[in-house]
Amino acid sequence: MAVTKRIAAVIAQQYGKDADTVISLVEEAELKVFHKPASERIAAAVIIYADGDVDRLFRALREMETDWRDLLMIAHIGNVGWQATVDDYFGTG
Repeated sequence: MAVTKRIAAVIAQQYGKDADTVISLVEEAELKVFHKPASERIAAAVIIYADGDVDRLFRALREMETDWRDLLMIAHIGNVGWQATVDDYFGTG
């Protein structure tokens, strides 16, 4: 699934003219780790954790490569009810 429309919209708001680069970085990291596009939850975790900060974005991408489950936890979407957190952050599109 990779970067969905609702995640791309938030990336555009947070990163402006660099949004396409951010989307490419997330999708490339997913392919490296999972060998296919990952679920929306993985991309959401990266963007929630980064929250518009480039340094945190790169930390999130490294965390995905090290242990994507830890990334889910630090983005607060690793437990039951994670869908509500994702919907709150990205909207229900």
